[in-house]
Order: sequence, then structure tokens, then C-alpha cells
Amino acid sequence: MRIEHAEVIVTSPGRNFVTLKIVTSDGVVGYGDATLNGRELAVASYLRDHLLALLIGRDAHRIEDTWQYLYRGAYWRGGPVTMTAISAVDVALWDIKGKVAGLPVYQLLGGACRDACLVYAHASGRDVDELMQSVAAKLELGYRAVRAQVGVPELGKVYGVAADRGGYEPAARGALPVEEAWDASAYLRHVPAVFAALRAQFGPEPALLHDAHHRLTPLQAAQLGRALEPHDLFWLEDITPAENPDLLRFVREHTVTPLAIGEVFNTIWDCRTILRDRLVDFIRTSATHAGGISHLRRIFALAEVSQIRSGCHGATDISPVGMAAALHVGLAIPNFGIQEHHCHEPLVDDVFPHAYRFADGCLHPGDEPGLGVSLDETLGAQHPYSAAYLPVNRLTDGTMHDW
Repeated sequence: MRIEHAEVIVTSPGRNFVTLKIVTSDGVVGYGDATLNGRELAVASYLRDHLLALLIGRDAHRIEDTWQYLYRGAYWRGGPVTMTAISAVDVALWDIKGKVAGLPVYQLLGGACRDACLVYAHASGRDVDELMQSVAAKLELGYRAVRAQVGVPELGKVYGVAADRGGYEPAARGALPVEEAWDASAYLRHVPAVFAALRAQFGPEPALLHDAHHRLTPLQAAQLGRALEPHDLFWLEDITPAENPDLLRFVREHTVTPLAIGEVFNTIWDCRTILRDRLVDFIRTSATHAGGISHLRRIFALAEVSQIRSGCHGATDISPVGMAAALHVGLAIPNFGIQEHHCHEPLVDDVFPHAYRFADGCLHPGDEPGLGVSLDETLGAQHPYSAAYLPVNRLTDGTMHDW
């Protein structure tokens, strides 16, 4: 069964998505998520201008060989653009293989290790009262785990906090990125008291998570981790810039608050030191940005050796295709931890009809052959690409800082 056709579909049903469509000589269609938030067209170009011609005529069943061909065959390896493109190819081929076999992808990965995948929702508030209402609303919907982000009194916009009571979408339409201001001292003074209030309001049962978004120095990160220990977080995410594992080593030595990192990692080599030395408790790489299903399984297998669990990135910059891929992997691996679930707008679900379903705080990928996600190209074409950037961050004195 040969690959006969491949194309890149860019659509923007409320936010930009890049989807790879592969069609075999037998007419079987597979989809892969190629979305890289704020740099979508770079991946679209990489696929169109460099990879699609390499796919035509290849055996669609030879997934691993195709992965090695695209990775080892390029002298300039790695990086988010290259790996997101390879991810899309890999996921689309798994989708095809499942459809040909008449099985959901998780069955091809060894079958289910659990009944469904625990997920966490996003709750936010511009102040503590609004956050309380948001958390309560998520729990009312049936979520058992909630990521809580809150505004800081001395600051204007803060990562993870919606501008109104609607959903949070950081990528803003416009010719230039939005600039935000940051003051770590104000943040560190505020956040521990917020989680004390959440525990006082909701008790010990809900799993509470928080994302520092790579903004703290090692000392600040250790201080925050220690201050949050009495409040029993499920995890503290992206506590320092991810690219320097030695920073995490210092944090790990000074707090027992569980740590999670890795959504910006693209290969197993990015993760190797962190996993080998058990510097985190959860690894957050995704099928969309870390080499697809094939490579993500290798990362999670290495994590298992150190008793590190998975926690796949699943914000709205992951399309339903990427979400489905993560759920199939999560259902099948022994060291699954939790899956991020930032709900898409209804229009996104209309453009990407999917079989995965939510119940009792969990998602199940469904039992349709392949990934269980399709693409309504006609509806998608009604929503063309519109340039959007993630924000940038400055300290209050104007110095550029990690966003």
C-alpha cells in the first residue's frame, strides 16, 4: 500500500491549525497535526517544500522506516519546526494503519492499560474570587483535576488568565506580538496564599495544578515549590526555563512539590538528562511536537525507567487530531499520569469531528479505526489562516524575559 497523495491544509476556526492529509493508493486517508503555535506557516512550508515529495510512493505501512528516513535523512536535525512536521507524518501513518487494520490505534500499541485517561481542565480568574468560581464550574462539569491560574494584583495581563470569563487563548491576532509585563516578586508573594484559599474552599480531593511558564530563577522556583508544599499540588509546571536541566537539579533538591516540564521538548535527546536523573515527576512532551506517536512512546518508555509519568501538553494549540494521538498513547502506556484538556471552541470540533469523549473526569479516544478524527475540509476552508502571535514578556523595567 503506497502513499499516493499528500497535502497540507491550513485552517483557522477561531485559531490556526495545520493538518497533514495523506492518501494511499487504496484510498485510505490519514491525518496528522502539524500545528506549531505562532509559527504555523513555517511547518506548513517545511512539509510542502521539503517533505511531501519524499512521501509519494513510499510504503504507508513502514512507519518506523519513514520516521528514520525523515529524521536521519536530514542533516539539520531536530528543532520544533522539523519535529512537528515529522510528527504529522508519523501520526497520519498510524491513523492509516489503524484504519486498514480496522482497529483504534491504542489496540495497535498493545491495548488499553486503563479504562480512560484522567484529564485536567483550565481554570483562571483575574482575582481570587473569579478563580474560585472558575474552579467550581470545572468541578461541576465533572473534572477531578484543575489547573489554577490567577491574576497578580500588581500586574496587568498574566499567563493563563482569560481577559474575561471566556476561554483563554494566548495567541492574539495581529501583526505584532502583545507585550506583557512581569514581576516575579509580586507573583511569589501572591500565589501561595491563592492555593491556601483554594484548599480551604474545595478541600483535599481535587487535584490542583499550576503553571509558572518558565519564568523563575532556580532560587525563586525552589522558594515557590517549598511554599506550595502544604497545599498538595498534583504538579508545579514549567518552573524554570526548560533547556537547562541543571537549573531543575537545584529545584529538585529543595522541594518535594511534584514537578512537570517538557512541552517545548522535541526529541528524546532533549529529555534524556531530566529523565535519567529524575529531575521531574511528569514529562509533558506531545505527539504533535515530539516526533509523533512513534517517538513519544520512546520518550515515555525511557521515563518509565525512572518512575516518571506522562502529562502530555494538550492546550488549544493541539488540534483534535493531536489530542486523539495523545489519548491513544496515554491509554496504552503503563506510566500514564494525566492529560491536559483545554477544550476547543465548538467550531473547532465541527471542523475536526472526533470520537474521543469525556466522562467522569476522563477522556477515552473511542473505538473507531485509526485515530477516530476526521476533517471537514469544506467548513475548514471557510476559515482561512490569520496571522497570530504568542505574547512576549518584559520585566517591569523593560528587560526582555521568558514568556
